[in-house]
Order: sequence, then C-alpha cells, then structure tokens
Amino acid sequence: MDTLEALRAMLGPSHVLTDADAQPFVVDWRERYRGQALAVVRPADVGQVSEVVRFCADHGIPLIPQGGNTGLCGGATPDDSGAAVILSLQRLNRIRGIDTDNDTMEVEAGCILQSVQQAAREAGRLFPLSLAAEGSCTIGGNLATNAGGTQVLRYGNMRELALGLEVVTAQGDVWHGLRGLRKDNTGYDLRDLFIGSEGTLGVITAATLKLFPLPVARCTALLALESIEAAIQMLGRARAGLGASLTGFELMAGDCLRDVVRCFPQQRFPFEGPSAQLPWFTLLELSDSESEAHARERFEVVVGEAIEAGCVQDAVIAESVAQSHALWHLRESIPLAEKEIGKSIKHDVSIPVSRMAEFVESTNAALQAAFPGIRHVIFGHLGDGNLHYNVARGADWAEGQLLALQDNVYTLVHDRVHAVGGSISAEHGVGQLKRDALPRYKDPVEMALMHKIKSVLDPQGIMNPGKVLQ
Repeated sequence: MDTLEALRAMLGPSHVLTDADAQPFVVDWRERYRGQALAVVRPADVGQVSEVVRFCADHGIPLIPQGGNTGLCGGATPDDSGAAVILSLQRLNRIRGIDTDNDTMEVEAGCILQSVQQAAREAGRLFPLSLAAEGSCTIGGNLATNAGGTQVLRYGNMRELALGLEVVTAQGDVWHGLRGLRKDNTGYDLRDLFIGSEGTLGVITAATLKLFPLPVARCTALLALESIEAAIQMLGRARAGLGASLTGFELMAGDCLRDVVRCFPQQRFPFEGPSAQLPWFTLLELSDSESEAHARERFEVVVGEAIEAGCVQDAVIAESVAQSHALWHLRESIPLAEKEIGKSIKHDVSIPVSRMAEFVESTNAALQAAFPGIRHVIFGHLGDGNLHYNVARGADWAEGQLLALQDNVYTLVHDRVHAVGGSISAEHGVGQLKRDALPRYKDPVEMALMHKIKSVLDPQGIMNPGKVLQ
C-alpha cells in the first residue's frame, strides 16, 4: 500500500486532498510563499492526528501543521519538493466545554478565534485575544505563533491566555496536558515550550484557555498627534489615569489610515481639515467593570487633560458601539489596504517603548538614504512595544524592484532593532521569513539550546522542517 492509499484508509478518501484540491493550502495568505505537497490530510480528532503523525514518523515523511493559513511568515507553507504532507486541523473545531466557575474553556485547535470569542460571550465571559484575522485564524495557529493582538496590554498574549494543552508529539504520542490550573509547579513547563514553536516540536490539538468577566462598558477614542514622542506621553497619561482598565493602545501613521479610506471608500476618516493631515494617530480603549457613566467620565478626563497640555491635537470619542467598531475597523483594515496597494516588506518587531521614537526616526532616515522614495507603513501596538514597521514601494517603484531589495531592507531594519534592544519577531513568528536571520541576533548559547530541544523532541526532523531553525 502506498502513502496516499494508507492515508485514505485512515481518514477516508474525501479527507486526503491532492492536485488542484490541495492548491489553496500550499500558498500563504500574502502569496509570498508557494510550495508543493504530497497531500493535504484533514483528520477529524486527536486520535486521527496521532495516527497520521505516527505513520509519517514511521516512514520519514515531513509534516506541515496548518490552521487557518493566515500567517505572515510562511510558517505553514511547504517547500517545493512535494514530499511533505500538510496536516490541516480545520476539522478539529469543537468547543469541548466551558467552566464558568473556573473561568476556563476547552477548545480544539481548529476552532476559529471569532467562534471562541462568541462562545465565551454567550457564557457571559470574555476571551480577549483580538486581531484582524480573527474571522479566519484558528486557535492552534494563535498558539503556534504565540499571537498577541490588540489587547496584550491588559490581558497578555497566548502564553498568558492558555493554561493547558493537548499535543501530539513527533512520534505520534498524545500528551494530555489540558489542566485548567493557575498554579502547577510539577516540573518543566512543557506548555510554554510548545506555544510559539510553530509546529516544529509537535502538533497542538486542543487547549484550555483563560476566560475573564465581560466588561460592563467600553470607551474608544482616536487621537491625532504630532509625533511619536507625544504618543508615548499619552500612553503614560493613559496608564496613570486609567490603570488596569486601559485595554488597548494602538499607534498608526497618518498615511496608513489615509490608505485605508482611499482603498475602501465605504470607511470614513473621522477627522477633517488640518487634523486629518497630522502624521500620527493613536487608538485607545478602556474597559470598565463599573458602569458606562464611570467609564466615560474617567476617559474624558484623561483625554481632556492631554488636549489641554498640548499632548493631543484633536480627538474623536466614540458615542456608540457602532462608532467604536468603525474606529477599530479603520485600524484593522490597514493590512488589507497594504495588500490592495501591493506587496510590501513586512517587519513585526518589538522595541522598548522608551526607544520607539528614536528607532522610527533613525530607521526612516537610513532607509530613505539607502533606497530613496520608498514608503514607510508604520502601525502597531504601542502599549506593548510591538511595531509593524513595513516598507512599501514608492510612486516610482515597481513591485519587483522593491522585493528584490528585501534581504537588504531586512538587514538594515533588523540591525537597528537589535541595536536598541529589540526583537525581530514580536507576534507573527519566525517561519521561513526570519529563519536565516535568527542566528545573527540570538545569543549563540540560546540558539544551541533551541537546536538541542528540537533534536530531542523531533529527532527525525519531520515536524515543519525549514521553519524557525535552519
């Protein structure tokens, strides 16, 4: 029996995809990476995942775990050899249970993030992970990349939001680690080892997630500013005035928002006149557990004092849930506008907030000196220091010209990130995109330890080969 016949016998013929049926799975969301696969398999449960992994381990077949395929670093795309099997987890999409007394929910890896958010709301709870791809990304992918999103400032990223995991190892064994405990000091923290490993150590099939009380009220504002320094001052004011109620604090270059309304005319830019032309904007949100009136009063005091002090030039405070959604939709549409305009060179970096303004100013200048006329597309989560510092083609540039410079642009930007004590990957992972750059910036001992972990947990090297490590 050959490989395809064996896989069909395990899963059923309709869940082993080849040829044209496999093509949507072999290209990434940005259409920057395209490979080939022997097959795409779609197991229905953890038992079938275990069976597939064990079979591939016995026959030395590379496996590429894949969730919603919304990643930005090529972490779920096969190479062009056609030797790998893509392990799609989309059918593992059950919410196994919600425990409101323990404030936890147990979900499978193929659950769409938005479905998990909705199930938590229906139970009177909040699952706070929120990001632009939440309608299509999966919990398994969120865990594999240690996703962050817009509410990390208050709730943390996926490492903070997951209490336990169920994992199929590279040998096909199942680790039943779905404990809903906040305290469990019984040895090495395997959970944190698999979270963020991008499927290179094993396959996450389910997780126990933390839930939180639903906020009674939310307030959202879009602020217009003259500089990143002013945005950092505003962040300090918001932290001091709102405390733990400060849920999100986003930074966006004005050009990003103007691109959104140009690409999507149905969206409205809420400022007019000089304010609409300012170079920087911040979107901040407060979540209050007391009342709408209490939230609004605190929010207006903090924003009003910032305007009086000259820190903020103009402000729009949402008057309704619909207006709040519209402001967030502007922010979340920036990557879509980028894609509409054309391919760009993306950077997902983490910078100490205190050095953010210095980094942006000096790196902008260095890029313009090296590559005159390129465009800067800058936005991100200022509250936790995560910047999406992207480089797009200028008016006189062809897309191919820009992409031909990708390696040079990455080196210039990443060297400057490293120089200010930052990280070249904040929340998108490493994948193929940053794999070869990693040794340039990571401590040699750290790299050696990572290789040792990989060799112990995946001695055959079949789990997502070519990702994260060379």
